[in-house]
Amino acid sequence: MKIAYSHLSQYIEENPTIEQISDSLFQLGHEHEIDDGIFDMEFTPNRGDCLSLNGLLRDLAVFYTVNFNQEIYTEKLEDLQIDFENLSESICPQISFLKLEIENVPEIYKGSLDNYFKDLELNKNNFFTDVSNYLSYETGQPTHCYDANLIKGKLLFQEVNEDKEFETLLENKIKLSGKNSVFSLNNEVINLAGVIGSKSTSCSKETKTVIVECAFFQPEAIIGKSVKYDIQSEASHKFERGVDPECHDFVLRRFIKLVSEHANIKTMSIISYNYIDNPIHQIPVNIQKINQIIGIEISESDFLNYLTKLRFVIKEGFIIVPSFRSDIRTQNDLAEEVARVIGYDSIPRLEISIPKSEKPNYKDVENKLRYFLLDHGFYEVINSPFVNLKSEEAIKVDNPLDSNREFLRTNIIDSLIENLLFNERRQKDSVKLFEISDIYSSNNGISKERKLSLIASGKVGLDYQNFSKKINMKYVVSLFQQIFPGEVFDIKVLSRDSLDTKIKNEIISLEVDINKFSNDILAYQEISSPPENFNQYSPISDLPSSFKDISYLVKDSNKMDDLQDLLLNFKNDIIKDIYIFDYFNNEIKDEIKIGFRIIFQSKKTTLTAKEIDVVYTNIVNKTLGIKGITIPGI
Repeated sequence: MKIAYSHLSQYIEENPTIEQISDSLFQLGHEHEIDDGIFDMEFTPNRGDCLSLNGLLRDLAVFYTVNFNQEIYTEKLEDLQIDFENLSESICPQISFLKLEIENVPEIYKGSLDNYFKDLELNKNNFFTDVSNYLSYETGQPTHCYDANLIKGKLLFQEVNEDKEFETLLENKIKLSGKNSVFSLNNEVINLAGVIGSKSTSCSKETKTVIVECAFFQPEAIIGKSVKYDIQSEASHKFERGVDPECHDFVLRRFIKLVSEHANIKTMSIISYNYIDNPIHQIPVNIQKINQIIGIEISESDFLNYLTKLRFVIKEGFIIVPSFRSDIRTQNDLAEEVARVIGYDSIPRLEISIPKSEKPNYKDVENKLRYFLLDHGFYEVINSPFVNLKSEEAIKVDNPLDSNREFLRTNIIDSLIENLLFNERRQKDSVKLFEISDIYSSNNGISKERKLSLIASGKVGLDYQNFSKKINMKYVVSLFQQIFPGEVFDIKVLSRDSLDTKIKNEIISLEVDINKFSNDILAYQEISSPPENFNQYSPISDLPSSFKDISYLVKDSNKMDDLQDLLLNFKNDIIKDIYIFDYFNNEIKDEIKIGFRIIFQSKKTTLTAKEIDVVYTNIVNKTLGIKGITIPGI
């Protein structure tokens, strides 16, 4: 959102420079850029209250003396007679209408209205729409203007779930589909609520009588509509983030005042519909809690003074949250308000020590399953819950982040199959993967289940004892019998042909509902702590890797463990991985041939051949120091 410096500064007594206001805005957490006296603001989604001139001034009032001297019409207004019915009160719990008739349509603007278009270099539309747009900029409350002479019949607000063609006031046609909140007249949609109105009832440069709609819509009913229909709408941007439900009277009276500054008003009348009572949200004053959250000591008087400047009301030991701050609900929220006023840079850094648990407690089923599988060489993966595979049970997402993934997945195994094929394409012939996640279906309403799913193919392990052992049905069954003795699981051998894979080994899969098992069922008790280095993370290097192979001849099989332990535990900063790639036990000759592959990669620089050779030579020398171990050719 763009806000002119001159529009802000005219209400601030201290007359701060643009740089001073910029510094204040940054301290308050409002990111922005400055271009030729214009602030290009970016607000977090929870700060919809700042999407206006007044909203920013409310925040800046904590640092400056701000005078809100925007005049409104203060006289009593006649009751508007309008044929209107709200069929979706839960979506639109508050709405007001103002009807104005003027004698002449002004051609020249003045005051704040004129400055708005000049300073922001905006194009004018028609008088009433221009006033509406300016008021949205000033107050943060969008309004919609209908040409009153075009409103003939009963005006309805409702949520519809049918396909309707709708021509917007921008003269482009869109096809409404799914659930939409709309205003309709004579069974014709004249306004996609909170987004854009239709051409059929829009104001023109000749319009002298207008009906102004000022509404509060529940944000969830508006979210995603502008994206869905590819409409750039300032109104929807504000409604999605929540507007002030109690500003209607001020906004419409301000509308009257702006019109009266430009034209003679012949008639005016107003009506408001309020279908719910807005609850007053209040939070107890608790300075001890606030200080605990922030990490510094501030006095209660300073704390309350900050909040008062931000238009909170203090009453009888409670903090009354203003209606425009729907984001404030807890002591944590209040602490954040105070912290940004003080300045996060002013809060001293504290050393935090987290005691290490000597005996971690992994009692729940999910964690025991996780650590058990990790201990047996499986890798945990996390896949997206969104897929492109439509089924009868699949739930379609209303506003998907990716048009190719519009459905919530009904199983995990399909994701794991994708992971398997991904690894196959990268020459990984042994894969042991699992995922613990939720799946969703629309059977008997929307249901959610917690599942464990795994897929495995290739070698049981990468040590020499298991190098020749293949993963099969028996292996997975025996694995789960350790933790669920006596239980029968739906373990499947997947068809290689149906997967379009060249994998020659059996592909074993399992998907099981883990919620049906109690903790007592778990028989596996060996894991009392996480696997070694389980919580250690190192970023993936984007530098190239190299590898070298070493083939050993072992004439004393008793030395195999020594050789394997030395290599697999060899430490060096440029060694990324060491693993067995070949193994042959010649029982006739009583000798073993085994090949190790060493992957070299630096986190800092591209390795030279000399650097690799130094480490490689060190490995060779150490392994040849084991009696009974030779390297053919050396």
